[in-house]
Amino acid sequence: MKKIFALLLASLLLLSACSSESKTTEEASDTEKETNELTVWTWDPNFNVKAINMAMDTYNKENSKLKLKVIENAQADIVQKLNTSLSSGTSKGMPNIVLIEDYRAQSFLKAYPDAFFELSSYFKAEDFAEYKLAPTSLEDKHYGIPFDTGVSGFYVRTDYLEKAGYTVEDLQGIDWNKYIEIGKKVKQATGKSMISMDPKDLGLIRQMIQTSGSWYLKEDGVTPDLGDNEFLKEAFTTYKEIIDADISKPVSDWGQYLASFNSGETASVLTGNWMTASVKQEASQKDKWAVVPFPKQSGNANSVNATNLGGSSWYVLNISGKEKAADLLAKTFGSNVDFYQDINKEIGAIGTYKPAAEGEAYKAADEFFGGQPITQDFSKWVADIPQVNYGAHTYVIEDILAVGMQDYLKGKDLDTVLKDAQKQAEQQIK
Repeated sequence: MKKIFALLLASLLLLSACSSESKTTEEASDTEKETNELTVWTWDPNFNVKAINMAMDTYNKENSKLKLKVIENAQADIVQKLNTSLSSGTSKGMPNIVLIEDYRAQSFLKAYPDAFFELSSYFKAEDFAEYKLAPTSLEDKHYGIPFDTGVSGFYVRTDYLEKAGYTVEDLQGIDWNKYIEIGKKVKQATGKSMISMDPKDLGLIRQMIQTSGSWYLKEDGVTPDLGDNEFLKEAFTTYKEIIDADISKPVSDWGQYLASFNSGETASVLTGNWMTASVKQEASQKDKWAVVPFPKQSGNANSVNATNLGGSSWYVLNISGKEKAADLLAKTFGSNVDFYQDINKEIGAIGTYKPAAEGEAYKAADEFFGGQPITQDFSKWVADIPQVNYGAHTYVIEDILAVGMQDYLKGKDLDTVLKDAQKQAEQQIK
């Protein structure tokens, strides 16, 4: 009987050991999987998703094999998911890497400072355009590796210009007064509007004021700067002058906006460089476009012919796998000139990594634009973009200003419009 009991006890111990070994093996397997597979949240399958997958391929050429689980959602959905998860304090289901638009970055960094992994030691901040560092940093610590630039350009139909008696050289370094003057002559000579505008979308206003180093907030990134902002007042005035000069075509959505220049109804597009692919969408317009520097404000002697619209950066969540995620970003977006040439050729991405501008892809001629090396030109303008503090409330304030713009266009006094917007902004972003 004792022998039987001893055999049973030994069997139980053996089973227990096997079970323990099996569990340990499973845990090790899970840890290994967690280390080698990173989750990424981003938007736009043809641009951002492709860029991060190309980064993985580049990284894996010289490092351990890494797998990415890229979850693509609309930008607004990513913002909502991040806020929901971070506010609940849980890391379950969170990504290792997330792309955040520069206008929104400060709202996350300030609200959840411990949720993001500091990347200061992983890349050289001085190698990137200065204007990209303010939104990606908090208290002199870098949490985002800058990705694409939103450097703006003045896309223009050269054939329409010629009919109005102008050349591309005539558009170098102009201000908005000159732009309106040219627009009138283009309209007279061709019957085409100079620009299309949606009064609900104030992207043009954003670009105008940044040429003067101004924003909706003061330098602290917190205090609204609307009521006495002379550059914002000039931007509103210019916007109305464009409409009153009858050189604009009204549009009400994105589809109409794209159609306005693809159809040849408008002579220029003033927006971020990411619009290049859409301009080139109409193949029949090859050799009929050029890109020149963005107009500056006329009321400010320090205004420059360079500005920005949009742009985003990569962030690492402070969860397991953060070092691997940071290493991936550092060795691609953070330092790899060849990688930037690859994503420029493949998807047209223009980064803010300054050494990349010396690469061959950045210097290449673009046959659609008559052989103009537009990427090289955009890269030059990146260096001139004034740095401003976007703060955490760009879109909240812009919703207020969009209503104010409608009131102003209907005849309300501009000073009153901006004073009212100031009061409303102060109430909403306490």
